[in-house]
Amino acid sequence: MYVLIVPAALPFVLLATVMGLSWWEDRILPVPPAEPAEPAEAPAEAPFAPAAPAHLAELARVSTR
Repeated sequence: MYVLIVPAALPFVLLATVMGLSWWEDRILPVPPAEPAEPAEAPAEAPFAPAAPAHLAELARVSTR
């Protein structure tokens, strides 16, 4: 009967593990120093120009005689 408890409890154990690791990451691990707030420069991008549509090769015709 105790053998049935393990598969039934496994999702809850995994959920508790993930939640515990998330808590540990938020509370225990050191926080990296905040970077100075500088306005991000917009990257210079070329305007999007769609390429010409590709021409599909015609399939070989097979006779079914």
